[in-house]
Amino acid sequence: MDVMEVDEAPETSQKPEKSTKKELTNIPWIEKYRPQKFDEIVGNVDTLSRLAIFSKQGNVPNIIIAGPPGVGKTTTILCLAKILLGKAFRDAVLELNASSERGIDVIRNKVKAFAQQKVTLPPGRHKIIILDEVDSMTDGAQQALRRIMEIYSNTTRFALACNYSEKVIEPIQSRCAILRYSKLTDEQVLARVKTIADVEKVNYSEDGLEAIVFSAQGDMRQALNNLQSTFNGFSIVNQENVFKVCDEPHPLLVKEMLNHCIAGDIRKAYKIIEHLWNLGYAAEDIIKNIFKVCKSLTMEEPLKLKFIKEIGQTHCKIVDGLCTLLQLSGLLGRLCIVSTGDLKK
Repeated sequence: MDVMEVDEAPETSQKPEKSTKKELTNIPWIEKYRPQKFDEIVGNVDTLSRLAIFSKQGNVPNIIIAGPPGVGKTTTILCLAKILLGKAFRDAVLELNASSERGIDVIRNKVKAFAQQKVTLPPGRHKIIILDEVDSMTDGAQQALRRIMEIYSNTTRFALACNYSEKVIEPIQSRCAILRYSKLTDEQVLARVKTIADVEKVNYSEDGLEAIVFSAQGDMRQALNNLQSTFNGFSIVNQENVFKVCDEPHPLLVKEMLNHCIAGDIRKAYKIIEHLWNLGYAAEDIIKNIFKVCKSLTMEEPLKLKFIKEIGQTHCKIVDGLCTLLQLSGLLGRLCIVSTGDLKK
């Protein structure tokens, strides 16, 4: 009896260890490699230097960080909060995603209750409320938030992240320091992706990493997700596998099509657009990739500007609901006319 009891104990104690090891290997790379310090964040150096000064002085104002997805807005705020609060981070920080919890009740209940809580903090430090995607909040919720920011300004600081600062009401904007983030450059995304690929021992080719960067368009989160998905799905990251995972119109086909337009050959260009259409790609997916490829295409600058103008006008029509092959065909016709110099300025 005693022997059996001794044998059973190690088995039960080993099970949690196995599950935790498995959980560690299944962490998404965007979380596994999320920066913990300002030095680790890629891009937007000038804005980060301003925040570094705030963190040293301690008295941080309410801030709004505005910029496109995947450039490190939320990560920056979390790094700032960890530097300011240290061990008190867990007790003194409330993080909410305002796109899912966007109503006035959340502001009145969760946010107000947290602002009223008493937390022991180092001298000169404040509780921090982080609201992500704040531009998705209703007007009523934003008005309620404005009032709470006013009442609890002595004990609480608000850090708001959004894609478009103009969607935040002006009374909140006037109470905050607005910091703007720009898209990351291809070189910055490539350097970070390459570093993580080497750490994770990813089997990759140079054209595979270029495809990752192309599909991300300055979004680091998208780049890392595409890298992990391609590696998990195919064990090798090359151009072909990346575009299978991303499921975008192949840029080489789009590049060939645009080159036919530059040459004024509408028939060959139309064959490619028809092929992409028959593969099932939506008009918006195709027009977005046409724009991406056109930006990096080697051609005369005045001609490129005319191409981009025509692509933009067609994109507006597609967004308005004219998602037909006829619209895309018309675009190719206009590009051919532009390239031959027959279109009136």
